[in-house]
Amino acid sequence: MTDTGPATAPMGRRERKKAATRQAIADAALLLFLERGYDDVGIREIADAADVSTTTLFKHFPAKEALVFDEDADQEARLLAAVRERVKDQSIPAALREHALRYRLAPAGGDARFTAFVDLVNNTPALRDYLQGMWLRHTAALAQVIAEESGLPEADPTCAALAHFALEAPRAARSHDDPRQAVTRAFDLLESGWHTLACDR
Repeated sequence: MTDTGPATAPMGRRERKKAATRQAIADAALLLFLERGYDDVGIREIADAADVSTTTLFKHFPAKEALVFDEDADQEARLLAAVRERVKDQSIPAALREHALRYRLAPAGGDARFTAFVDLVNNTPALRDYLQGMWLRHTAALAQVIAEESGLPEADPTCAALAHFALEAPRAARSHDDPRQAVTRAFDLLESGWHTLACDR
């Protein structure tokens, strides 16, 4: 068996309580947003629904938009894992395409709650802008992993370009009649360009 390092220490009582409070706030906010729309729900209403003060709410979430996206660190971890843990012989653009289709777009006939969440974000300008900013914050980390997996220097501009356009593609495809097809075509272009650059190295 491969040694994976020391096991993660279990959270203490205080940390568990903080995590539970944060989750309760996020759950209450999402429920209200899905029921009434993001713009029609106030911070105090969310705090009351979660049985916390507004001060406590803002300790966990610095902005109203952040209430909708409470798994930023987990999203980055999944993004980087898509590259690091891709199947043998799968290209990096192909792995990122799978990630985009799975986590950035609502699948046809998929989970109703996830579809409702995607619709909420797509129909709320403030949330669309926040989400895209959140994804683009991961560009540097993704570019570094692409460089590591490709044996290229950390500052290689092609890695930064692939990371940026891979994260931008789902937003650009949102307005198309078939966003999933649009994302697939965008990644076909990235695949072709990445392959050409690889052959030139």
